[in-house]
Parts: sequence; C-alpha cells; structure tokens
Amino acid sequence: MTEDEFLASYDPAVFARPSVTVDLVLMTMVEGVPAALLRRREEHPFLGQWALPGGFVGIDEGLDEAALRLLGTEAHLEDAYIEQLYTFGAPKRDPRTRVVTIAYFALLPADRFAAALKQSAELTLAELTIPWAGEVGGLVTACDDQGEVLPLAFDHADILGLAIKRLRGKLDYSPIAFALLRELFTLRQLQDVHEAILGVRLNKPAFRRRMLDRGWLEGTGEREAGTSFRPAELYRFKPID
Repeated sequence: MTEDEFLASYDPAVFARPSVTVDLVLMTMVEGVPAALLRRREEHPFLGQWALPGGFVGIDEGLDEAALRLLGTEAHLEDAYIEQLYTFGAPKRDPRTRVVTIAYFALLPADRFAAALKQSAELTLAELTIPWAGEVGGLVTACDDQGEVLPLAFDHADILGLAIKRLRGKLDYSPIAFALLRELFTLRQLQDVHEAILGVRLNKPAFRRRMLDRGWLEGTGEREAGTSFRPAELYRFKPID
C-alpha cells in the first residue's frame, strides 16, 4: 500500500479527537501589584465567572494564528508580542469535553490595556495574590479593585500560577521586567517591578549595582518631573547585541 492509498483509506474516527483552545495570559502591574487581564464568561460552563481571554482553535488554523486572532477579538489588543507558555491537558479541565489548551504569555505596561477596558465592560485587570514564595508554584488568587476575590473558571488559577512561577524564574537572568515599564523609567521604578513580581524586598544598592553591571541600562541625562524631592535620573532599556 502506498502512502496515498493509506491516507485515502484512513479513518480519523479511529482515535477520539480532543478540542484545542488558546488562552492568553496578559500581565501588567497595577499600583505595584501584578495583575492579569480577565474576561467575565457570558455562557456556560462557569457562567459569570472570570477567565483568561481565549477560545477554540479553528480546524484549519495554526496555533500562533489563533492566538493573534483571539488577542484582537477577546482581549481587544493589537501589536503585542506573545509567546507560548505551556500546554495544559488534564482530562477533566473542561467539563464540556476533552480540551487541551495552549497558554500564551505577554507582559505589557498598564496603559496598553486602557482602550480594551473602555471598549468592553466584560474585561478587567485583576490584581493577583501569590500565596507561595520563590518558585514553589501553585494557585494564585485574582481580586477586583475592591479586594473582592474573583472566581476563576476552568484551571485558570493554575495557568496564572505557572505564569508567575516562570516569570520569577526568568527575572534574574533576562530583561523581561522591562516590558512592564514605560520607555523611560527610574531605577526605583525598576526595583519596584522586581519586588512586586518576586514578593520580597531587595537591597537597594545591590540591586542597582547588579542592573547597571549587566549593561541593560542606558542613562538619558534626563530627570523625572513632578516630584517634590530631588528628581531621579531616567533610564531606558538598552538591548545587548
């Protein structure tokens, strides 16, 4: 039998086919606290609960293609760099049927979400509470701006927990934290981001020395405006060739 003959006679119903979805972990900082974009579900299952923006992958659609489509239709964002985080495939993670989801991840400054939040009342930036230290991993809790816990659908507390764990793991050796800052920032603002993600206080002189020694920072000679004390110097991220 040739391969063409085999494919012509092949029955795809021999194996059950799970559905495939994409979920988007879009994170930022809100008043010094890690936050993620969530969408209130308008249909069963988990009607009224909160979920990561996402949806099903079309039968003729690539994963990256689906992720970019859902970034626009579900999160109302454009031109965001997203990358695959992890694949979640527990058999009963979705009560409807067997569903495997591929989580995509992005870090964005908070102002990038303003238009999306204004456009859709079903979207919110939920502050994340991480009850574990370091890279232990585990569930996280999402809260609204009043501190009320938002019930999370599916296994999205696990997905958010893994995103935080990966983020903490990459923070020390990669410039990933700069994605959460404006183009110009102070060293204090950079340290605030690191402390918020790690959930610990950092030694100020040691942190600044480490950041400057890595060659990631370029001084601008400018100073921050609108302060009642000696204005700090503004820096920008300098990619290393």
